[in-house]
Amino acid sequence: MYAIVTTGGKQYKVATDDFLNVEKIEGEVGTKVELPVIFLNDGKKIITDPAKLAKAKVTAEIVEQFKGKKQLVFKFHKRKRYRRLQGHRQQLTRLKITKVQATSRAKKSTAETEAPAAE
Repeated sequence: MYAIVTTGGKQYKVATDDFLNVEKIEGEVGTKVELPVIFLNDGKKIITDPAKLAKAKVTAEIVEQFKGKKQLVFKFHKRKRYRRLQGHRQQLTRLKITKVQATSRAKKSTAETEAPAAE
């Protein structure tokens, strides 16, 4: 089973136990994060209906907050003595996909599951 999720304006194909580097998501290491699902394939059928995807869940755990490699931005105009060099390091988050679930089952409330007390 795999899903396509969206975060940081990008789409990623994920399955259980995958590691994924995405743009920074606020949270501490070990925090559970739920990612929005836009496509789901369970091996037998493909789900793209937004009503059914609202019930689907992809749960991930934050493994690490880190900076990516330095990207150089160089601007140049020939014969004008114009040169500008600037660097940028993107803040990233490493996620471990813990669960890809087709439907989220609502837990019954404790009041319904407990037997009434005999008087």
